[in-house]
Amino acid sequence: MTGWRPTLERSVVLRHDRVRRTYLLVLPERVVVLEGRAADVLRLCDGHRSVDEIVDVLAARFPGAPVTVEVPRFLDRVRQEGWLR
Repeated sequence: MTGWRPTLERSVVLRHDRVRRTYLLVLPERVVVLEGRAADVLRLCDGHRSVDEIVDVLAARFPGAPVTVEVPRFLDRVRQEGWLR
């Protein structure tokens, strides 16, 4: 997974919902309400940054947070859902 440069699938859109004050993943036929820092992670999935680079950015933003373990696990889970490529 180290060389993987995740990006959202073409049919998936990350959108901010002003009413709910949260981020959503808008997919064909469904909407996923993102919790916690999931949107912070997914906004970095631009196809240019590797997973390691994403982890480094988030580790700098959130010192002491367990990003080295949780972020790769989260990205893998999101990829298994078919929302990342």
